[in-house]
Amino acid sequence: MLDYAKVPSPAYVLDEARLRRNLELIQRVQQESGVSVILALKGFSMWRVFPLVKQYLAGATASSLHEARLIFEEMGVPAHTYSPAYLPAEFEEIMGYSSHITFNSIAQYARYKEQLQHAKHRISPGLRVNPEFSVVETDLYNPSAPGSRLGEMVENLGGKLPAGIEGLHIHTLCESSAEDLENLIQSVEQRFGAFIPQLQWINFGGGHLMTRQAYDVERLIKVLLAFRARHPQLEVILEPGSAIAWETGELVTTVLDVINSRGIKTAILDVSFTAHMPDTLEMPYRPKVLGATDPVEGKPTYRLGGSSCLAGDFMTEYSFEQELKPGDRLVLWDMIHYTMVKTTTFNGVKHPDICIWHEDDTLEVVKKYGYEDFRNRLS
Repeated sequence: MLDYAKVPSPAYVLDEARLRRNLELIQRVQQESGVSVILALKGFSMWRVFPLVKQYLAGATASSLHEARLIFEEMGVPAHTYSPAYLPAEFEEIMGYSSHITFNSIAQYARYKEQLQHAKHRISPGLRVNPEFSVVETDLYNPSAPGSRLGEMVENLGGKLPAGIEGLHIHTLCESSAEDLENLIQSVEQRFGAFIPQLQWINFGGGHLMTRQAYDVERLIKVLLAFRARHPQLEVILEPGSAIAWETGELVTTVLDVINSRGIKTAILDVSFTAHMPDTLEMPYRPKVLGATDPVEGKPTYRLGGSSCLAGDFMTEYSFEQELKPGDRLVLWDMIHYTMVKTTTFNGVKHPDICIWHEDDTLEVVKKYGYEDFRNRLS
């Protein structure tokens, strides 16, 4: 069992046993539904555990040259690659690392089609489309928001797919349910059903939070089986990010000081919300803190303040059983996905270490950050 007292502070710590448990569930979905599930690196790129991930998943998806190269070199498989627009100077190298390349627009496909045909190995081209369906309420994370730049609208296709396109890519979900996927599929079939018989594969993107406790896995399998029965020629692909690393690890932090501003107490931590957990401010959401609750009258209550000088680098009040003091440790829950991949060195604040708690109950510090990491990002 993970012993937080042995983890340095600040540090992200991944629990290998919990990661395997998620992967085993996802493997069951693959086996029972007949779909391929691949890891979306944009949510979780901790390549030290790629050998474990590879035991269960069919591959991974990239959104850039660097992600595609990381998949190719550290997972040992070619990437499924998509980008809103490809840099001409990078496309040749991207082809070398990819088995599938999805284009965001007909114009992008036309620009690179000939180059794709002369690749050293066969690459399957796809087109991202916008089904105009989403359950995401935050526009920052909604690929189907009005005016979205992500994917072609059905009317832009002019009633036919560009010659050579073998797959469609649809990504509109975010930490969504099996029912949401079912509704998405209905929207895709309504808008793009005429093109499906021409396809070899369809990718329903990410956002399938199948490892969340309340997720209806049986319904997911049923929905996927029904779709495959209607379209037996298709390979069906899902590419979740959060689902792989959901609740697999924490961020361990230490109280540095306690500030009292006219009765509002703030515990200042050795981590930063804006630099190390940006989604807490962007979404926004309040992370669970082990041993803490929402504010309770009469209990010691504190804001949690980040270590940067950004005025808004804090979380609103939590209540604790005891008064907080410098040196106390706090554990922020579920901090492995969409954290490490989005961190910055804003203000030069110390970047948390990256650790693995192995299944044999040993701790491995796989990465420590220092001044050179900060300096080398600059010029």
